[in-house]
Amino acid sequence: MSTPAKRNSGLWPKMVHDFFGADFFDWEKDFWAPGKGVEMPSANVIENDKEFKLELSAPGFDKKDFKVEFNDGILNISAEKEHKAEEEKDNYRKKEFSYSSIRRSFTLPENILEDKIDAKYDNGILKVLIPKNDKVENKSKKAISVS
Repeated sequence: MSTPAKRNSGLWPKMVHDFFGADFFDWEKDFWAPGKGVEMPSANVIENDKEFKLELSAPGFDKKDFKVEFNDGILNISAEKEHKAEEEKDNYRKKEFSYSSIRRSFTLPENILEDKIDAKYDNGILKVLIPKNDKVENKSKKAISVS
């Protein structure tokens, strides 16, 4: 039986907690100089007999923004997006820049087919399909007593 993980220890909802931080009155640390540079997207991991499925919540990106790499048993997923807006009128000129990036890594088991990993991005969700190798035998479970 698994225990659900607690995501937010404060009484504030997650959005308010992320914006203001844990200490609402510490303006210098959390508000004026935020420490967040890279967000970690929420992920669902689904496993069945034939494959693993990863679903990452990443709204606002395009499929060209993503970089998915597998190296030494680790699947690295990242995305970066830059947004520029310029407005020029008779007596003023306005430029805005914003950058957003996400990054997440997963350690994968040995029984996968790394050359068959596939990723698709649709409606703000990145779906990564990781097929399992049927020929690799799963080692039996062994209980080890602690003395």
